[in-house]
Amino acid sequence: MTPLLILNLSVALAICFLLYRMQAAHASFTKRVFTGMGLGILLGAAFQLLYGTASPVVTDTNAYLDIVGTGYVSLLKMIIMPLIMVSIISAILKLRDASSLGKISALTIGILIATTIVAAAIGILMAKLFGLTAVGLTSTAAEVARGEYMQGKLGAAQEISLPSMILSFIPENPFLDMTGARKTSTIAVVLFSILIGISATGIAKKMPEIFDSFSHFIKVAHVIVMRMVTLVLRLTPFGVFALMTKVVAGSNPDDIAKLISFVAASYSALILMFCVHLLLISAVGLNPVRFVKKIFPVLAFAFSSRTSAGSIPMSVQTQTARLGTPEGIANFAASFGSTIGQNGCAGIYPAMLAVMIAPTVGIDPWTMSFIVPLLAIIAVGSVGVAGVGGGATFAALIVLSSLDLPVALAGLLISIEPLIDMGRTALNVSGSITAGAVTSRVLGQTDLAVFNSGAELNLDRDEQVA
Repeated sequence: MTPLLILNLSVALAICFLLYRMQAAHASFTKRVFTGMGLGILLGAAFQLLYGTASPVVTDTNAYLDIVGTGYVSLLKMIIMPLIMVSIISAILKLRDASSLGKISALTIGILIATTIVAAAIGILMAKLFGLTAVGLTSTAAEVARGEYMQGKLGAAQEISLPSMILSFIPENPFLDMTGARKTSTIAVVLFSILIGISATGIAKKMPEIFDSFSHFIKVAHVIVMRMVTLVLRLTPFGVFALMTKVVAGSNPDDIAKLISFVAASYSALILMFCVHLLLISAVGLNPVRFVKKIFPVLAFAFSSRTSAGSIPMSVQTQTARLGTPEGIANFAASFGSTIGQNGCAGIYPAMLAVMIAPTVGIDPWTMSFIVPLLAIIAVGSVGVAGVGGGATFAALIVLSSLDLPVALAGLLISIEPLIDMGRTALNVSGSITAGAVTSRVLGQTDLAVFNSGAELNLDRDEQVA
């Protein structure tokens, strides 16, 4: 280790110790996450200012910070499948009503896809207002390589159709899907869990003793898994700090400046779509300001980690403990929302890319003959987009190839991809939480006492306190 690397790591460790002391002093979870995020931004900016983006010292420092940041994300991914399984099975055992399950699924998925179409329309509008176009953009070596990579993935995207997407949801090998091996593994595990729950409720009257034994087993498993979720979520402030430090330290201001119009248009669209989420929350009689305050820690993690799937455990905890959403609905919304109808990655991003690239092949993107098919393709293509890094790229490939547009041009945005992806992921997670809150409220299942309280995620104890 060089003296500079030791100095950098010492500063990072000192900040981690500060976050630990805040936890020991019972500072609120939101305050700790916000502090970790802010200190990460400051430390990353300091590294960039002192050493420069491409400095070996920064690279080595980020490698050690990865142990905390990426390690935390890995732990979250570890508990996703067990959490989904026990939570959904437990919810169905309590429901014992297939019609309720159908209503929850239909409402949740309907809201996710409908909001993605709205998000795409907003993306098109922002592209128009900011005058975005790919005409005249030049390519660096990195951008050319990215374009070639996307061209190589084109075949897989072109093979995708709605029937094949639906088929991919069916858990042919549930044990394989529990490893997260496929892009649609999350949905497959959801369906497998639903089948287990329905099968169990089917023997409730015929074999009550066996049903009671199974129900008790699921209850025990649920308690243990939720305890594991609590232990992992306690690490959130540390994970957010490490992830933000790495992102800021590794960002190139010059590259961002070259495409500042696209960055500004993207975040304008993301903010406007977030306002649409708040309008939906208001429309069902919930306070949007309170809603934002309660979901902020989840959005902060999604923003810094760039993984919708990894946000599932914290999303479920927040929906149940702070928004008053039943656990079954919360799990459906978080699970489906990580793969279906992602407002940022599958809505805004591919819509803006399509509008930018169309003029390079002589197509007028501002005609209804282009916009209507674009929105339809985005709605269908938003089904099955993976909630991990690369999901937006895959969504863009589906849309661009369906419209016969040159996919390699999308590689021109490689330099600002991480910066925009942070906002896209936060919007994806906001959309899934909104779908859960609206579904719960429409079905009359929201615990308003919890939503209207000052309930805080208290991960230092097993129970939640107001």
